[in-house]
Amino acid sequence: MGKKRANTSQRLFREVDGQDNLFDKSVEQEVEESKNRPVTCLGMTFENDKARRGYFLEKLKEKLQDQEFRKIEGFPIGTDEAILTLSDPPYYTACPNPWVADFVQEWEKEKPIQNEPYYREPFAADVSEGKNHPIYNAHSYHTKVPHKAIMRYILHYTNPGDIVYDGFCGTGMTGVAAQLCGDRNAVIELGYQVKPNGSILKETKDDQGQSIWTVFSRLGKRKVIMNDLSSAATFISHNFNTPIEIKLLQRDFLRLLSELQSHVGWMWNTIHTDGKTSAKINYVVWSDVYSCSICNKEIVYYDEAFSKKGKITDFNPEFRCPKCDCVLSKNPTKDSRAQKPERIFTTEFDFVLQKSNSVQKQVPILINYSIGSKRYEKRLNAYDYETIKKINDVAFNQSIIPLNKIMEGDKSADPFASGIHYVHQFYTSRILKSLSVLKTLAKGNNQLEFLMGSVLPKLSKMNRYMPQHGGRALVGPMANTLYFPPVCIENNIIDQVSFQIKKILQALSPNTRNVISTQAAQSIKLSESSVDYIFIDPPFGANIMYSELSYAREAWLNVITNNVPEAIENKTQKKDLSMYRHLMTEGFRRAYQFLKPGHWLTVEFSNTKASVWNSIQNALADAGFIVASVASLDKTRGGLHAMLGATAVKQDLVISAYKPNGGFERRFEIEAQTEDGVWDFVRTHLKYLPVFKSQNDIVQILVERDARILFDQMVAYYVRKGIEVPLSSQEFQIGLAQRFIERDGMYFLPEQVAEYDQKKMLICELGQLSIFVSDEATAIQWLRQLLKTKPQPFSDINPQFMQQLGGWNKSEKLLDLRDLLRENFLCFEGIERVPEQIHTYLSSNWKEYRNLPKDNPDLLAKAKDRWYVPDPNKQGDLDMLREKTLLKEFWEYLPAGYKLEKSNHNETYLPNLEPKGKSATFGRKLKIMRIEALRAGFKYCWQNRDYKTIVAVANRIPEDVLQEDPKLLMWYDQAKTRLGEN
Repeated sequence: MGKKRANTSQRLFREVDGQDNLFDKSVEQEVEESKNRPVTCLGMTFENDKARRGYFLEKLKEKLQDQEFRKIEGFPIGTDEAILTLSDPPYYTACPNPWVADFVQEWEKEKPIQNEPYYREPFAADVSEGKNHPIYNAHSYHTKVPHKAIMRYILHYTNPGDIVYDGFCGTGMTGVAAQLCGDRNAVIELGYQVKPNGSILKETKDDQGQSIWTVFSRLGKRKVIMNDLSSAATFISHNFNTPIEIKLLQRDFLRLLSELQSHVGWMWNTIHTDGKTSAKINYVVWSDVYSCSICNKEIVYYDEAFSKKGKITDFNPEFRCPKCDCVLSKNPTKDSRAQKPERIFTTEFDFVLQKSNSVQKQVPILINYSIGSKRYEKRLNAYDYETIKKINDVAFNQSIIPLNKIMEGDKSADPFASGIHYVHQFYTSRILKSLSVLKTLAKGNNQLEFLMGSVLPKLSKMNRYMPQHGGRALVGPMANTLYFPPVCIENNIIDQVSFQIKKILQALSPNTRNVISTQAAQSIKLSESSVDYIFIDPPFGANIMYSELSYAREAWLNVITNNVPEAIENKTQKKDLSMYRHLMTEGFRRAYQFLKPGHWLTVEFSNTKASVWNSIQNALADAGFIVASVASLDKTRGGLHAMLGATAVKQDLVISAYKPNGGFERRFEIEAQTEDGVWDFVRTHLKYLPVFKSQNDIVQILVERDARILFDQMVAYYVRKGIEVPLSSQEFQIGLAQRFIERDGMYFLPEQVAEYDQKKMLICELGQLSIFVSDEATAIQWLRQLLKTKPQPFSDINPQFMQQLGGWNKSEKLLDLRDLLRENFLCFEGIERVPEQIHTYLSSNWKEYRNLPKDNPDLLAKAKDRWYVPDPNKQGDLDMLREKTLLKEFWEYLPAGYKLEKSNHNETYLPNLEPKGKSATFGRKLKIMRIEALRAGFKYCWQNRDYKTIVAVANRIPEDVLQEDPKLLMWYDQAKTRLGEN
């Protein structure tokens, strides 16, 4: 049988490589020659790559003796030996990499183009890239961005030889993408053209709508510095970003597979139902055992929850006890009569811990096996139970098995409930003993360890058995959790290794080399303004508990993530959203420091909570970045104008942000408190915004160019710089209209508007923003869009408005439509002359009103009582009236211990004497509030440098409301910062 399996493995490699014998002398000779070529690294030449690695390992070994080095934030948990075993210095270290800055300096000198003027618009187009690619599938991880998507951003923002930084690198797809930017075929696969001289062209349209190809980038590799806190992530990244000798790797893989088969192949044998034909086990189904909560009858979950209907197996969430007929369900709903069965625990001897252990009772149910290419299923027989007994009795290398106890965390409740407290308990006895052989064979060889890591998820008890999904019922573990299903799959480890070998050989590159460090993003050190572009896919709030989910994999590597600086929300680690935002801000500050002025950072964002979305935006702004564009990473799932406010994010988004150029920042230091500083900011910001965007032949409104968004961006920039804003909203809008060109409610620089007009001519239809009314701010936006082109009377507006109120926030005060109109718009009373806005609408839609003077009686009658959007001059008066109304309501939110004092000019307030005892609290949390009043009040307090009142009122606002409003969050964070400085 062993010989037969060896032939099977050789067929696998003939399929991959097309060779009949990978063990012949010519292959061995070629492998040896490749291992003995001279290499150059950081200006030093070595006899071969082994000598290079040996030299830098000694240097790293010396560095590990430095206690200050080990105090670097995010230094992983592991012995020196384990760290050195994983590392491949100076390119990759399983700890902080001491050579990253040296590489950047060397790469800067090697650049093919020096001191070329740099300018890029933001990459505003939506991107859609599939995940069905060998590189994506070769090794699983909690989250990945397809490398093809990243390639598009790198090609857009960089030149060959440019330096890219990724502080949250995960599996290293940024490095893979940067290297493939030098691969002609890979670039053509993206839909671009490549000229013989290396110029890369993308498709655009000319004046007649005909396709033309314009140059936007150049073919060539980019250099990448990658970092991650997770040792599992950086180890995976290292293997994706390290040159390999394909034939050497094939040889090593084949030898490992052959050895694995010879040692454990017998464990995966069974006998066909004829009682004599030998067969190969594909997988074994195991079921939890419970007891009926009514009669205590022992129940095998599989036997009762799964039923056969012909050849199809169905899953029944509710089932009956075979003894008392009670309805049972593992997860009964509130409306269900079903009872929840009780877990049954059994005492088993743990041969790794060498002691008895109480675990959830499980029994093997059936075996899926193959004879040749045909599959069968059967219940276990005496032969199979005897095999299991032999496996339990067989000796194995226990020292190679990790003895790590699972960390207590937000995701550990499920394994603990099943009696699983150690990493080795994730696996059946058969799998664990097979893994001990695999680990012994792979130890010390990074590519073999990489192969082992890639199969670990499909070997644990977390693999779900779901035959109702059809096929082979192999669904795999539930993503991003430690869920142990009641019916699980024990996969054949040899099959899994064979299958994974094919994918890895297709995925790894013979000429990819980047630099990787393992530490916190906020502690990595590079020279200031040394990086050309940054792409990151950071953790997002409580989405994924990276360190907890990676723990089982890292235990086999013997180097564990230090999760103290991990940027997540985690109750066990006592990290809330504020701590997450603080950690992300520190990471972004480092990135801001590294990035060259005028260059770009791209952040891939994936979260369904508006509070996390706001935290990311605030963290970026606090670090100094200015957001220019938000686009979708996968347009097949719909678009989203996330810049409009605190809206729940339903898909992956890509944030494009820039670091202001040095010239602007120097000018701003001089002009900040003058009107010139405002217009210099706006002029610079408009330069970085996308000029034109269309989708499905419809021109998209660029909300980033809206006057109110521009004003908010300017105010936010001033506030974070600690400088008083020199212009009011009215003054800003008037000045904006005077200095810049308006098109379709968007403002452009003179050199931009020609491009917009030209491209718009090719597309007749102008799209509208899809605004979901959920609060006062979005209601005003909706009304503004409604009335901008069609002034209407109240009777026409009201029924439309009422239809929009279904999603109104529960904590937001619901305002009467009349109040919203009165405070933000104008109503024509039929006196004197018809306003231009109404006149334009009427003359465009009724020919009888065309060419009439604006004081014509018929025109006046038709225009009377219509509400319309005021021009900036009159908008200012409305804003002043509105602000007074909002502030009046804000005073009502002041906590106990504050009093309001009025001056001759306006209302000011001072804190009263500090209350004592329980009265020192800020009072009850507000349940219903007017968010716009809070925004106006916070802004007013800021202008009066009354940071204490901002914090006091903020403490009365429910945490979720505060965190989900970007403006309130900005004022609050800045006020706390100022109080801390004081």
